Amino acid sequence: MTTVKHGDTVKVHYTGKLPDGKVFGTSMDRASVEFTIGKGKVIPGLEQAVVGMSPGESKTVVVPSDNAYGPWREERVIVVDRRRFPEGFDPQLGQRLKLRQRDGRPVPVKVTGVTEFSVRLDANHPLAGKDLIFDVELVEIV
Repeated sequence: MTTVKHGDTVKVHYTGKLPDGKVFGTSMDRASVEFTIGKGKVIPGLEQAVVGMSPGESKTVVVPSDNAYGPWREERVIVVDRRRFPEGFDPQLGQRLKLRQRDGRPVPVKVTGVTEFSVRLDANHPLAGKDLIFDVELVEIV
């Protein structure tokens, strides 16, 4: 039987959960997800989990944070003077924003603190620092 190897393009269904069981993402409500092993379009731990699988096979894999979205990093948190925001802007805890880097690329951030004078913004991926659990089914090798 054919198994997945580096360089193969695959289609999978997955459900991603945190260790407490909370689901953070799934493909079960839509078409399968397609990616090529080694291209870096999905987290490394999910790519590695699919290698060696055969079409129709399912498994559950625990992906440590270092092999998922990496560690949570304090240096990805900034405090911005409120005067740097447009007049009337009312930041709310948990609000998601997009900042622009000097080269114009967007950077998604989350408001994690608000004072009268400043806004604390976290640019870490929401799943950074978290171990992830995936139930994955290999649908096909394309």
